[in-house]
Amino acid sequence: MPEIRLEHVTKRWGKFYAVDDLDLVIDNNAFVTLLGPSGCGKTTTLRMIAGLETPTSGRITIGDQVVFDSELGINVPANKRKVGFLFQNYALWPNMTVYNNISFGLKNIKEPLPKTDFEARAAQRLAEILRESSEVVKVLDECRDKNGKLDEKKAHLKLIDAFTISIYTAKQLFSYHLEKSPDLSGTIASLLSKVDAAKKAAAAAGGELNEEFQLVKNGAVVTETRKMSKEEIDLTVRRVARIVKIGMFMDRYPAELSGGQQQRVAIARTLAPEPSVLFMDEPLSNLDAKLRLEMRYELQRLHVETGSTFVYVTHDQMEAMTLATQICLIENGSLQQYDAPLTVYHKPNNLFVADFVGNPSINFVEAKGAQNPDGSLDLTVFHGRKVTFRPNEKLDLSAWFAARDKAAADKAAALKAKAAQKSYVEKGNKDEVFRYHIAKVVEDDYSLQEEPVLTNEDFVLGIRPETIDIVEGGHMDGEIYGAMPTGMESTIKVRIDDFLLTGVVFGSTLFTIGSKVHMDISGNDIMLFDRKSGMCIAIGSLDV
Repeated sequence: MPEIRLEHVTKRWGKFYAVDDLDLVIDNNAFVTLLGPSGCGKTTTLRMIAGLETPTSGRITIGDQVVFDSELGINVPANKRKVGFLFQNYALWPNMTVYNNISFGLKNIKEPLPKTDFEARAAQRLAEILRESSEVVKVLDECRDKNGKLDEKKAHLKLIDAFTISIYTAKQLFSYHLEKSPDLSGTIASLLSKVDAAKKAAAAAGGELNEEFQLVKNGAVVTETRKMSKEEIDLTVRRVARIVKIGMFMDRYPAELSGGQQQRVAIARTLAPEPSVLFMDEPLSNLDAKLRLEMRYELQRLHVETGSTFVYVTHDQMEAMTLATQICLIENGSLQQYDAPLTVYHKPNNLFVADFVGNPSINFVEAKGAQNPDGSLDLTVFHGRKVTFRPNEKLDLSAWFAARDKAAADKAAALKAKAAQKSYVEKGNKDEVFRYHIAKVVEDDYSLQEEPVLTNEDFVLGIRPETIDIVEGGHMDGEIYGAMPTGMESTIKVRIDDFLLTGVVFGSTLFTIGSKVHMDISGNDIMLFDRKSGMCIAIGSLDV
């Protein structure tokens, strides 16, 4: 499967930048989710890779083929990019059976394909099966009704599954009536004579037939521009039907299927042409919660079995976390982080990433303080409470601030140089530091607040709900403000001063609203953010 590379890809409409200077590499056989809120640019990114949207500038490469380059004037159309599409709308033909929905696109394919002797190939396969006629008889015996009568249609399907053959080969096999124990030696000899004749004809033409009965000359398979044969189409349809487990529904119409079954048909139709990359735009959003969970498992299995590269668009962070090998998190058209799911969760680049990923959401606590000689930070949180943050790795805060300021200056200089170019268009949807939410008993009206004057002593702590421990002898006192037990765990809100912290407590403990509790903040996954830039400074532990 090919690597996908995006270099300085931009898409804008007027001054609105849907995607802004995106650099991204999607590895072979990766399952990448493009994640972000509505309108962030994730679907536009998908459509540009697929060829359904033309970038304003940049370069896109799929494998060794450049499919878009604004400077060279290259723009390969979508139908030439060898990619598959799966959308929120199943888009199945209501007047066609499942079989015909899957095979419809295959019938229209006309491209260079191996020159194959299908008649000889079918004869060889039939001869092999007939040599094991007892196995065929066993399959046929399974297709009898209670009166002992053989069900022909059921027999065809059983033979297809038992021997991985097309419907046409299955019908031919059935016509020999092996259940009557005929002498097959003459039939087998006749079939093998067809095979020998085909091999001699290939040799006379200066070539030979390989194991798949494809014509080979000078060590290379000979190709011809043609449509797929009926047998090729049937074998392909049966193969993808097995993968997504819909073989029993081939004669049904879409209206006779559930939502999940229709989605499986759409997946099979997409897989049938063997695309090099499979693009999915929120394909599970029409399903109910239980079915959506089941289909996530199916997509995981499908990714492993097909070995394809999957690019999946969603705004559901739970889908992204559970399905992806890599998460590409986008906001306002700009890439925020591109990492493995657990890296995004435990080591977010900034406040936006930390807030967007995680359910229940992360707790943000504003803090003020300075670094001690031993590297720890003494901080003041809530209404004057003292805590100490201890980074997991050595931290020189002065050097970190210097690097932050240099990066900001370099970015401003680059933007100034870019603005001097004649083709530059100023970005109307400006990038801003993420406005995090501080949960309080009485919520603040942010529209009435003036922007604070921030210094290098202003920080934000990121505390995941699972790090909050309600324990006897905890060092911080609080009050249960809300509790939602679900059986194996409870989601609680703890009031500290006028602030609220969300926690997850595992077990079936019952909490009474208004009861006094003691708590600690455990683990070494506490995040320290720079309030001025929103960037993550360090990961560490918190002494309360």
